[in-house]
Amino acid sequence: MGNNGKRLFAYAWHYKRSIMLALLLLACAVIVELIGPFLAKRMIDTNIMGIEKSWYEVQQQQPYAVSYDGGWYKREDHFEVGEPRGREVRVLQIKRSYYFVEAANLPAGPRWIEAGQLKVTFNKETSLVQTYPAHQLTRGEVYNFYKPEFRSIMTLAISYVGLLILGSVFAYGQRYLLQVSANRIVRRMRNDVFRHIQRLPVQYFDNLPAGKVVSRVTNDTEAIRELYVSVLANFFSGIIYMTAILGALFLLDYRLALIALPLVPMLYVWIVVYRKYAAKYNHVIRNRLSDINGMINESIQGMPIIQAFRKEKQTMTDFHEMNDEYFKYQNKLLSLNSITSHNLVNVVRNAIFIMVLWSFAGGWFGTALTVGVLYAFIDYMNRMIQPIVGIVNQLSNLEVARVSAERVFTLLDEPGIEVSDNRMARYKGDVSFKEVTFGYKPGEDVLKNITFQAKQGQTVALVGHTGSGKSSILNLLFRFYEVERGVIAVDGTDVRDMTKQELREHMGIVLQDPFLFTGTIASNVSLDDPSITRERVEQALRDVGAYDMFMQLPGGLDEPVIEKGSTLSAGQRQLISFARALAFDPAILILDEATASIDTETEAIIQQALDVLKRGRTTFVIAHRLSTIRAADQILVLDRGQIVERGDHDALMQHGGKYFAMYQLQQGGAVGVGA
Repeated sequence: MGNNGKRLFAYAWHYKRSIMLALLLLACAVIVELIGPFLAKRMIDTNIMGIEKSWYEVQQQQPYAVSYDGGWYKREDHFEVGEPRGREVRVLQIKRSYYFVEAANLPAGPRWIEAGQLKVTFNKETSLVQTYPAHQLTRGEVYNFYKPEFRSIMTLAISYVGLLILGSVFAYGQRYLLQVSANRIVRRMRNDVFRHIQRLPVQYFDNLPAGKVVSRVTNDTEAIRELYVSVLANFFSGIIYMTAILGALFLLDYRLALIALPLVPMLYVWIVVYRKYAAKYNHVIRNRLSDINGMINESIQGMPIIQAFRKEKQTMTDFHEMNDEYFKYQNKLLSLNSITSHNLVNVVRNAIFIMVLWSFAGGWFGTALTVGVLYAFIDYMNRMIQPIVGIVNQLSNLEVARVSAERVFTLLDEPGIEVSDNRMARYKGDVSFKEVTFGYKPGEDVLKNITFQAKQGQTVALVGHTGSGKSSILNLLFRFYEVERGVIAVDGTDVRDMTKQELREHMGIVLQDPFLFTGTIASNVSLDDPSITRERVEQALRDVGAYDMFMQLPGGLDEPVIEKGSTLSAGQRQLISFARALAFDPAILILDEATASIDTETEAIIQQALDVLKRGRTTFVIAHRLSTIRAADQILVLDRGQIVERGDHDALMQHGGKYFAMYQLQQGGAVGVGA
């Protein structure tokens, strides 16, 4: 993952204590769990199969001694060093029965019972058979020979259960700490992503649909969370497990360890091959998921248009094509996961088991490989397969997280502007443009040598046909885009010498289609700014003539506003936007076609509100209804990015140019020169 891996590690490093503690608990859980097979091996070889060890007659009853046929016998491993021993006997299991055999140095080989005699083949080449007297033991007598081991068996069993409980506590602790740490990491990452989105310039969002941004903040960061929770835990525990189990196998029998050792390079090759193909599929899958989110977001916002123009089927067709491609690559990844899934691991494991069992049955390992060792080997191999399966099953999550991290960090690497907390005194609002030239694309200027001045308290109207550059002037003034050539100054200071937050602190804007947030009418006026009091909100609504209108609603000023204010009329949304601008008391006010979608009655209210709103402020107005800007101090007529006429209404009407023609057209030709 290269640099992205380092950055993911850096995020994790903020919570290194809890993660390190979680990994330590995980290591303890693994170690505790791996002690179990050794206990089981001892229980089998010493306490259960140990009955077939040599027994020696003793003179009297004593610890570990067993009474049989008038004598006392004690197993060889219970004698103290130098303790005297009597004659040697054996207790052997033949099929499902046990026999008492008076024999010393019993040879190894196939054995069976015939006519109450134990027969042992001790030379396979010559088929020589040795015969020993044997007495079949009753169930009670067998019980007596096992009785000395019961305490040890119970101790080992209790220890085994205790270790399981202790391991569960460790596993719970590591899982909890890892989950908490992962949630904290993703919370921090999401905060960083969302904070960075606030710093990105407006033009970044011109080329990236909102749904794709949402996908990176939600889906991609959630995929990264799985990296810390599942992938990290499985890979780390897998490494510990495999290392510890291989070490344990070497302690059991180095030959068994050598048989299991090839699993490690096999797993490495497995991971390399899987990632080669999975990376390509996951890139497509994550991109298509973003496209789907973007289309869903766009469709929901544009649902009235889709239904009004009967584009439901076309929209569904487009969505189906996108969704089908997503489905196609999901299936490709599923096929890859199926081919390289745990089934293949089980095949390898079973092949190893067959090889070892075949060798055990054929006696190739000699007497060194006991039943207990064989059991421990099978138990360890099953435990070793589990982490391998865990690692293999997490490869898909690893690739998804890798691709998601790449997408998130690509967003975080987009150049942004630091949000400044600096405050500046309210400026007067004198604005000047000096030979400003600007284009959204290189070589395609939309503004050419724009020069004008707006004094404090003046109203400047921008008029012109669509695409003439009106909105671009205001975008530059707000510094949504940076001026390429020329200078824009406020109170004689180049706007580039101020931070964007300082400049916009004393600017207000009212758009043609105002944006309302989910909340209440009051919260949409104040934008939850603590400096905007409830009294100030009410006064702003009174000043724009909207207070009584909103107080008639069931909730008054606390009437809920859903997303984008869709339950309110266009006029009501616009009045809230006006009150918002007034409440923040800007020095520069921008009205971007603010009355274009307002009915005549509401426009009359808004025109009165505008008079209140403009007092003492430098106001820029973009208006298609020329009747609304007759009182403007200065009217700038733009054509193809240039100011072709300037002056007040009367002067421009007397001039008889473009403004005159536009005004006459809107009034139905009923005006003459100088009107």
